[in-house]
Amino acid sequence: MSNLHEILAYNESFVRNKEYEPYATTKFPNKKMVILSCMDTRLVELLPKSLNIQNGDVKIVKSAGAIINHPFGGIMRSLLVAVYALQAEEIFVIGHHDCGMTSVDPNAMIDSMIGRGVDASTVDILTNAGVNVHEWLEGFDNVADSVQHSVDMIKNHPLLIPTIKVHGLIIDPATGKLDLVHDGTKD
Repeated sequence: MSNLHEILAYNESFVRNKEYEPYATTKFPNKKMVILSCMDTRLVELLPKSLNIQNGDVKIVKSAGAIINHPFGGIMRSLLVAVYALQAEEIFVIGHHDCGMTSVDPNAMIDSMIGRGVDASTVDILTNAGVNVHEWLEGFDNVADSVQHSVDMIKNHPLLIPTIKVHGLIIDPATGKLDLVHDGTKD
């Protein structure tokens, strides 16, 4: 069952009652920062609360595992837009303990895709076209190493100026405690 109609009914009431007014802000982040974080449901409210972030303070980009797969993919483009078009001056990569990407099995995921209706030959077609689907779906073994990898990819990007500070952290999804992986103020 879809959540669409429940969402639309709630939204109609939300707008009619002007419940949006406390959230009014500009498109520019007040704290001049952008966060790359995981899409984990436990972080939806916990992450901003644990960082003392209010509506309008930051740009937040989310991906599975806070991973940047490609230096010229959508995640990196979003970070560059935040810096050059929206005035962000710092980038925070925030992974988390107990991340689902540490247990992703590409073979099991492909089997699940096929089981839900993706034609098995599609994986072969993509492979023949140069896409390593197994590698693309692969997770990571160590969250700190993964966060550092994303930090390094951002810091070394040819389109990012060196004055942008890039930090790496890991959040505990149960308590909100942060562990520092990389302090970009020391680069």
